[in-house]
Amino acid sequence: MNSKIIIATRKSELALWQANHVASLLRVQHPGLEVELLPMVTRGDIILDQPLAQIGGKGLFLKELEKALLNGEADIAVHSMKDVPVEQVPGLVVDVMLSRANPFDALLSRDGRILSELPAGSCIGTSSLRRQCQLKSIRPDLLVRDLRGNVNTRIRKLQQGDYDAIILACAGLERLGMAELITETLEPPQWLPAATQGTIGIQCRGDDQDVIELIEPLKDADTVIRTRAERAVATALQGSCQVPLAVFAELDKDELRIRGLVGKPDGSEVLRGEIAGTMANLGSLSALVADQLLSQGADRIIASLK
Repeated sequence: MNSKIIIATRKSELALWQANHVASLLRVQHPGLEVELLPMVTRGDIILDQPLAQIGGKGLFLKELEKALLNGEADIAVHSMKDVPVEQVPGLVVDVMLSRANPFDALLSRDGRILSELPAGSCIGTSSLRRQCQLKSIRPDLLVRDLRGNVNTRIRKLQQGDYDAIILACAGLERLGMAELITETLEPPQWLPAATQGTIGIQCRGDDQDVIELIEPLKDADTVIRTRAERAVATALQGSCQVPLAVFAELDKDELRIRGLVGKPDGSEVLRGEIAGTMANLGSLSALVADQLLSQGADRIIASLK
């Protein structure tokens, strides 16, 4: 068994919080284990002047970390699961997820107004086509502008008046002790989050059994099931940053409810699917939600965006 483990992580404040959180859990689980962080800068951190959908999607936040795993510089990498593409890199696995934090989106406005109260023409900042789609569907009279950068950068742009409101993930704000900045939590059924939002995943080499045994106790079973369900829908719909796609799974004892959404970036068309059933039928339930969306024309929308 390893006496030391190296964690690859991005250098952003939120990524470092997540990596340090995993490090703390590992130290508690394995007294005497030496845990070291390997902070790295990814291409997604460098290119901040273009929308993610135009430069390759959220996978740009992972490539450097994955290279560190493959060449042995690091033993594990800690990711926000919503940044992890549904197709895994050969030789690497992401099978361990921590207990899911708040999965929903948060509206932060400069004057404390909720979404329904914002004046027509208000400027809203988001880098997500999914959020843009839902925003324009609910409030077509708002102006949506791209917003990139880490959490603190985005909040600073709001506070200095570049935007009237912005949308961020609740989980990131709560992890950084900024929950008091949330004006409104955007929740189902009207508003759906990104698949696996709020979930921290741990990636490692698939053949590194010692490391797999070290991180296995951190796995949260309910979160793994919800992650599998949401990613299965995203996979069936070829989900990526280029597609306004939302998926949210809830687990109540052995009942699994899955909601899905696909829409046009301008919000002019939004398709929804929903199903509930037993957890044992996870695969078929995910497939049925995807089929509901495809039967309404999701494939047409997806094809038009590629």
